[in-house]
Parts: sequence; structure tokens; C-alpha cells
Amino acid sequence: MVFAWCAWTVLDPLPFRNGLAPLRLRLPHGDAAVTLLDFLEREYPEDTWAVSMAAGEVVDEKGRRWDRESLYSPGRFVYFYREPAPEVPVPFELDILYDADGIVVVDKPHFLATIPRGMHVTESATVRLRRLLDCQDVTPAHRLDRATAGVLIFTRTKELRRPYQELFSARSVLKEYEAVAGFDASLEFPIVVHSRILKDHGVMVAREEPGESNSETRVELIEQLGSSARYRLFPKTGRTHQLRIHLSSLGIPIKGDPYYPVYTGTPADDFANPLQLLARAVEFDDPITGKLRRFESRRTLAG
Repeated sequence: MVFAWCAWTVLDPLPFRNGLAPLRLRLPHGDAAVTLLDFLEREYPEDTWAVSMAAGEVVDEKGRRWDRESLYSPGRFVYFYREPAPEVPVPFELDILYDADGIVVVDKPHFLATIPRGMHVTESATVRLRRLLDCQDVTPAHRLDRATAGVLIFTRTKELRRPYQELFSARSVLKEYEAVAGFDASLEFPIVVHSRILKDHGVMVAREEPGESNSETRVELIEQLGSSARYRLFPKTGRTHQLRIHLSSLGIPIKGDPYYPVYTGTPADDFANPLQLLARAVEFDDPITGKLRRFESRRTLAG
């Protein structure tokens, strides 16, 4: 039997370790285990639970220690650490553009996930930044796809999370992207692309369908580069893979895109052909000071 667990950040019965929150497990009803140790050793035999308990690293929601004599209690919570699976290191640095006033702005490289999830846990911008700053409360105010590089904003404190995250959810941030993609002389720019984008859970690619539009992108031509071109993109909405889908729908897919127009996939250790998409800048009125802020990436795309 396998049970799912999740990172827990509202309460802190255990401190973060190596940039990662403790994990949480709710004990299921109907199990015949006598002690918690019996249950954990049966379900997860690869872990050294007795050692972790002796070290005080298995606790309940109030931080009280579970030990090897603790009786199994259905419905109770168990908080603990677990080492993530080994990951292929992303061989690019996470550069800090700004660190003051409770926010940290980074220049994320291609191939680095924003948050720890699925196959990308330690190799995420969030975990890297928590370790670098030794600050467990560092949290992203928004997200970038793993394949997309550029400006990404984090908050340093729990109190600042909501006001900065709401900036993005309320679409109060001007987001400017840059892309290198195909060139079609028959297209006249600027172009505003509208479409209905849907994505099913567990499916790698999103899709466009007939119906009411739920996405919008303004596309401007910066310069032609032979058979390709450099574009400036202004998404008004933030659907999954929106920029990649919209350029592909125009017949000018972004260079290095293994998803659109045809999904091909990329091995986890292949960093040779990054998606030529960059979150160039963000601009907004600061929710705390009211000051106009603009942050720009220092990265460049291949022509």
C-alpha cells in the first residue's frame, strides 16, 4: 500500500532542512498496525525510522515526538523528513538581480523548475534560493515554466506572500517576454492572438479548442534573423504554455521547443538546446510602497 504525502508550510512542527519543508502523512483508518513504527517500517522499509525517531525527527502536528513505542493512531498526522531522489544537476547559476524590502528578484536559467514538485525538487529555484539565503520562508510570487528563463520574484516573509502573489493573480503586472522563433513574411505585426487553451491533468501538452477565448498575447517583431526572428511578447493572461502555443499557432514555433507543434520530449541530462523563451521584464506598482518597479533579465537568447 502506498500513501501520498505533501509538503506542509502552514505549521512548522519541524524546521526546514536543506531548503525543504518536512513532509506530512495522515495515518489511514482500518490499518492493523499496533505501533506507528510497525506501520512505517512496513510501508516504507527503505527508511531508517527507528533512527529518525531517536533523533526527534518524527513528530505530530504540535511538534510532539513519536517514538518506537508510540501506538498507531488512525487519523493522526506524522511529520518527518525524507531525502529526495537523486536529480540531474542543472549546470546553470541562479543569479540574484535584487534583494531588499522583503523581496528577492532572480534571473532564472533555463531547465530549472520554479517550485519543488515531481521529478524536480532540489533542482528548483525555490530550494536553491532557500539554501543560498538560509531563509526557509522564501516563496515565489509567481511561476515560470522549467523551460523558460528570466525574471522571477520571491518574497522573504510569510506576511508579504499574499500582497505580491495577488499582484500576479489580479493581472496587475506588466509581463514582457522575448522569444526567437520562425519567421513568416506574410504575417503583419503587431498581432494580438486570442484562443481557448485547455490542459488535462497528467498530459504533457496543452491544446487549443473552439469556444470562448481564455488567453491573449500581443506579439511584436523586434528583428528578422534570416529564416527566424526575435519577438517581444506581452501575455495578458497566463494559461499553461500560452506563449509557446500562440507562436506555434501562427506557424512560427519557438526555437528549441520540444512540445509544440509536435511533442518530442528531452532527456533529463540534455541541456544543449534550451527553449528560446525569456521572461525579459516585469513592471508593477509595489503593493507595499506604491512605488513603480521594473526588473529586467540580463540573459540573452541565441539568434
